[in-house]
This record gives sequence, structure tokens and C-alpha cells, in this order.
Amino acid sequence: MVLLLVAAVAVFILSATQGTSAMTAKHALRVLWTWATGQQAADISVEDITIVRDIRLPRLILGMLVGACLAVAGAVMQAFFQNPMAAPSIIGVSAGGALGATAAIMFGFEFWLWRLSSVTVSAFAGALGVTAVVYLLSRRGGRTPVGVLLLTGIAVGSVVSAASSLILITRGQGQMDRVVYWMLGSLSGAEWAKVQMIWPFALLGFGVVYLYGRDLNVLLLGDEQAHYLGLNVEQVKLVLLVLSSMLAASAVAVSGVIGFVGLIIPHISRLIVGPDHRWLLPTAALSGAVLLALADLGARLGGEIPIGIITSMLGAPFFLYLLHRRREYDM
Repeated sequence: MVLLLVAAVAVFILSATQGTSAMTAKHALRVLWTWATGQQAADISVEDITIVRDIRLPRLILGMLVGACLAVAGAVMQAFFQNPMAAPSIIGVSAGGALGATAAIMFGFEFWLWRLSSVTVSAFAGALGVTAVVYLLSRRGGRTPVGVLLLTGIAVGSVVSAASSLILITRGQGQMDRVVYWMLGSLSGAEWAKVQMIWPFALLGFGVVYLYGRDLNVLLLGDEQAHYLGLNVEQVKLVLLVLSSMLAASAVAVSGVIGFVGLIIPHISRLIVGPDHRWLLPTAALSGAVLLALADLGARLGGEIPIGIITSMLGAPFFLYLLHRRREYDM
């Protein structure tokens, strides 16, 4: 945990120094200090402060929050479904966010809500809306069977993805590049308004999910065993589903679809601290923040490559490794 904190600080400083206008670490820290205290320094220009304050800092903080949200949501989903292959996208969050963003772009919705663009607001609404539909369709006699929820999420996600593709095809080519770029995930549009949008969800989600750390441990034993141990399984499931959906939806809304973070980070975190969610959740949050900050740094230095491409290049081999290990275990 201490090493992760050190890594987070190192990545923070590194990201603040790198870009089209390179700075030394010392100069970047002095710029931050000058801006935070309101002091003036002869060797620090207004341009330096603008670059760090309005471009690099919001992008860095946003990336770390997005990574932490996706990682924690992934850890919750894997315990919820008792499946190491589960990720936030499995309940339709990514597909719903993509549909909302696609509709906003292709139909030309133009509005602002709390300084957030129509694309961000529509993506957030779409992500939560589709998740709610998946949950309601999965209810069976006052219960939400995990298997039914999983299959419903896959089915609804497929329909929603098809709807996004239909909108892309029927509305012409004008904005297709913009939609595709959004779907690949990027932090290039980072701004303080997006940071202000995601951090309340992140803070609330992290805090409440952590309080359910013991319950997540019990859920790993299975619904029946958890019930025998005195856990109100359906109530806990609903709370965890709402919280993980909220974390993932806020991340998708401000950054687009970034894959594999919610899948690989919980596994890496288990290798570090073990399966106890009281340690796993904060470790996953820190690991996700560090990974996405590093991935975004690579995206920036690579000429604004969509960050989703980088995370997929890192995550896909790890996913294949997990499949290989699972197959050996089953044999």
C-alpha cells in the first residue's frame, strides 16, 4: 500500500512535467505552489501556470479518479457475480453510456448542465438508465438471481450496442469520427467541470463500498451461505449494484469507454494484498489511479492516442492469461 502511494505521487509529478511543453519536476512543483499560494515568481510565467492549472492538472486528477472508479466497480462486480471475469460493462454501463453519447452527438443535442456538455450528461443518463433496465428485467419473485442478471446484462447490452450502431449508420458520416473517438476512450477533453462532476460520486462510492467490505467477503461464499450467516443478500446486492453502477457510469460519462481497467486491476490488487475486500478495495483504487495516469501519459506522448487502445493492449493479454489459468484449474 505504501509503495502504491509513492507510485501515485511519482506518477502525479511525472504527468505534470510531460507534454508539448516539457518542464522539470522542480519547476512543475514550483508552478503548482505559486498557483496554490497566489505568490509570484520571476521565472514562472502566466503560460506555465495556465498549462499546469488548466490543462495538465485537471486531466491528471480526472484520469486518476476514472481509473479508481473503474477499478473499485470491477472489484465489486467480481464479488457480486462470484466471477473473476466480471467487469462493470457486464451490466450494460458501457453500452448505455455509448448509446447516450452517440445519440447526443448524432442528433445534435446542444445543452449544458452544471457546465457539463450534452454528451457527458447523456452518457451518464444512458449508463444509469440501461443498468436500471437490466436490474428490473432480472427481478424474479423479489429476488435478483446472479445468473439471470448476468445474461440479461449481456442481452440488453447487445441490443443497446446495436441501437448505437444503427444511429451511426442512419445519421450519416458527419460526426462518426467524433463518436468513434469517444467510444475508444480519451481524457483529451478533461476540464475542471468534469472533475467536479465525478469526484462526489467517487467519494460517496468509495466510502460506502468500503463499509460493505465484510459483506463482499461473505458474498464470495455464495448467496445461500451468506444468507445463513445473517446477511440480507438482496438488500446488499441492490446497494452494491447501485454504487458500482454509479462509479462506472460517472467514469464512462467523463472519459468514454475505457476497457479492461475494471477487469485486470482487481486481480493485480489481489496479488498484492489478498482477497479481503477491506484491503482489496483501497488497493484497487490506488492501482487503478496509477495505471490510468500512466496510460494517459503514454496516450499524450503518443500524439493523443485514445487511452482505451492502450488499456486494451495491456488488458487483453492479461485476460487471455486469466482464461488460460482458469482452464488449467477446471481441468
